Formats: sequence, C-alpha cells, structure tokens
Amino acid sequence: MVDPVVWDIGYLVSASLFILGIKRLSSPKTAPSGNRLGAYGMGLAVLVTLVRMQTEGVIQMELIVGGLAVGGLIGFIMAKKVDMTGMPELVALFNGFGGGASALVGMSEAIKRLQIGAGVEGGIPPAGVEFYAIWVAIGLSGIVGWMTLSGSLVAMFKLKGGFTIPLTKKWVRFPTWGPPWLNFVKVGLLIAGFVMVWFTMQEPANTDYIYGLVAISCLLGILFVIPIGGADMPVVVSLLNSLSGIAAAFTGFVIGNNVLIIAGSMVGAAGLVLTFIMCKAMNRTLPAVLFKSFGGGGEKQQLTRTKVGSDPEEVAMVCDGISKCVIIPGYGMAVSQAQHAVKEFADLLEAEGVEVMYGIHPVAGRMPGHMNVLLAEASVPYEQLIEMDVINSELPDTDVAIVIGANDTVNPAARSGEGPLGGMPIIDADKARVVVIIKRSLSVGYAGVDNDLFYEDNTMMLFGDAKKMMSELNAAFKEL
Repeated sequence: MVDPVVWDIGYLVSASLFILGIKRLSSPKTAPSGNRLGAYGMGLAVLVTLVRMQTEGVIQMELIVGGLAVGGLIGFIMAKKVDMTGMPELVALFNGFGGGASALVGMSEAIKRLQIGAGVEGGIPPAGVEFYAIWVAIGLSGIVGWMTLSGSLVAMFKLKGGFTIPLTKKWVRFPTWGPPWLNFVKVGLLIAGFVMVWFTMQEPANTDYIYGLVAISCLLGILFVIPIGGADMPVVVSLLNSLSGIAAAFTGFVIGNNVLIIAGSMVGAAGLVLTFIMCKAMNRTLPAVLFKSFGGGGEKQQLTRTKVGSDPEEVAMVCDGISKCVIIPGYGMAVSQAQHAVKEFADLLEAEGVEVMYGIHPVAGRMPGHMNVLLAEASVPYEQLIEMDVINSELPDTDVAIVIGANDTVNPAARSGEGPLGGMPIIDADKARVVVIIKRSLSVGYAGVDNDLFYEDNTMMLFGDAKKMMSELNAAFKEL
C-alpha cells in the first residue's frame, strides 16, 4: 500500500507549477513559458491521480487512457487549425468544456450518493453537517458548471456571429436581447436551482431534481450571455473563465481532490481579477455588464459627416523622415490578418531610425490579450507592446499614430462623460501630430457612437481592408 503522503507531494508539486505558471502569464514575454508550466502541472496532476486510482483498483485504465487519447487528439487538432481571429471563440469553448467537465463529475457523484440514499450500498446517510456541506458543494458545482457550459457556447456563437442550421445551410445570429424583466427571470432561475439542491437533500432517492437542476442551470447560462453585446465580450470571456475554475474547485471539494481545489481556486481568482481589469478599462461595473445591455443592443448614431480618404502614397510621404510612430491595433487588424504586414511596416520604419511602439488597449479585440497574441505571432518584440496608461504619455511626442481597425478604444467621445462610451479610458491617439486610421468605412463601433477623430484636420483615413492597405503602404514606403 502506497503512503498517501506520496500523492499529496505530487499534488503539491503540481499546484506549485500552476502558481508559477500563472505568475509568468502576467507578461507577454514570459507567457509562453507560463503556459508550459501550467501544462506540466496539469499533466503531473493527471498522472498522480491515475496511478493513485490504479493502485486503489477503482478505475478501468482502458477507458481512461482511451478518453485521454481521444480528448487530446481533438484538442490538438482544434488548436492547430484555429485562426488567430478565431482564438476568442476557441477560448470561450474551452471555458465551457471546463465547466461542463466539472458539472459531469459533480452529477456522477450526486447520482452515486442518491443510490446510497435509495438503499444501495448501506442505506440513507446521516444528515449531519458533512452531509449538507457535500450536497451544497455538489449543487454549486452543478449550477456553476452547467451555466458555464451553456453560457460559453452562446458566447462562442455570438463571437462567431451565429451558426448554420444543419442540412438547411441557414445562418442564424444570436440576438442581443435583454428586456428589463429578464433580470428577474435570471434571479428566479438561480433561486430555483438552489431549491432543487434542497429538494435533493430532502429526497435522496429522487433523481428528477438532479436533472431539473441541469436544465435550470443551462437555461440560466443562456439567458446570462444572450443580453450581452459585442463590446462587453472581453469581460464575459474573462468571467466565464473564472466560473470554470470555480466549478472545478467545488468539484474538488465533492470528490476530495486537493489539486482540483487549488487549481480551480487559482483560475477562479485570476479570472475574476482579469474581469475587473476589463471592467475598469471600459469604465463599467460588473453588475452593469451582467444586467445592462451594452454594445450592439442600443441605437447606433446616424452618420451625417463625410471624410475624403487618403492614399497609401500620401501616408508613406508623411511617414518619411519621422522619429516616433505608435501603432494602435484593433479587431479590424485581427479580421484581416494584417499583423504580418504591420510588422513589415514597423521594420521599414526602424530601418530608417524611427522609434516604433504599439499601444495596446485592454479591451482591443474580443478577448483579453487578443492583440498581444496576434502581434506575438508576427514576431513583434514584447518590449514594444505598451499598455494604455504608458503609451498615452508617449503620444503627445509622437509624430504619427497609425490606428488599424480600432474605433471605440480611440474615440475622444469617451472623455465627455456622456453616452455609451462616457468615462471609458481610451488611447489618446488624437494627441499625436498626425493620425492615420485604416478602416473600411466611417461606420460606428460596437458602442454605436460616431468617432470625432475621423474628421479632425490632422487625421488621414485609409479606407479599405487593413491587410491590403498595409501592403500597399509598405510598397509605397519602399519606393520613396
């Protein structure tokens, strides 16, 4: 018989790797190694658990190895095939899988205990403090886990823009639907979920309450995400990530697994901190994100002004002979996959002695760190990725600010304190001597607010696809 201390040591090493991994995720430069440390920690935790359960003779190793092989293959294929523009959807899906896995483990434990309550394996257990504590943990694991799964699936489809109905090829979009009474429905469903947990504890032989809890939690997840507009999606992705960790922690309490408790708690805490950072970057509170529709659900301003566009040759001439350039990326850069052309332009400038920096807004893109990932893929040095607060101090001394596919994150209307963007911190692109904006049109962003920056005298608009415009700009700059 193996000493139980051996398993605890293995879990302790695994938890240490998780902690070190999360610490290194705080910087784009060290994030890849942080990811690897987290993967090593999870691999060790799985290995220790398998050896422990095999030693105790409580598993069929063939099923476990088969599941690991199938799941690992699916994950590998998905990760290799996904485009960088699809990374937010993949992250949302993985969040859902994490919550769903925790909920399934919790449900299996609940059914096992219900069988015990029905007289199988020893009769009804005593209703002491431990009994109620375990059932509360099972209930919370189910509520949070199933809600995370269904909510993440809705978030994924909203990020994709919708889904296709099988056989019909009909494209269906998820609406941003949030009437005021919907919040009362969500609160009512949450209360109903706790009632189901209570009924299950009172009638340990009745499985109907378990399945009722699953249905209520899934519906709650759907209604939780549907009202949230595109501008709030970075917050939602962060929160769902946090919820997947919390679900895992509850499941750890249910099955008595220390590494699940530790890892789940860390993911839950880190995700929640990131959620509040995203909220601060948008000047929003978490309750406002969850209970008030924003970004895609309100009225969009009608455009009444026009702007004559420039051409790449004109912009190249403006950039010739400058000393400092700040590049400000947005989701439009991700959509057109323009990051490599952007990096080529930066290389051309640096060859002429120009100082190049990238201004990264916390909510640029559709998930936290989206722009960092895209630019890192194009081999942009980590040292050039500058956070919003720091880059704003550089912009008054900047010769040219190039905004690529961004809108709300550089909209001066946020400084007015009014409207959907009121009070939201922005990158002060308008303070540069010349602003070049690469965008398909003058259309408004998610917040539905026209951007005064487009019409300023020192603003040059390059209308068109970001990748195409950047390629033409590169060619024009080389010809100078």
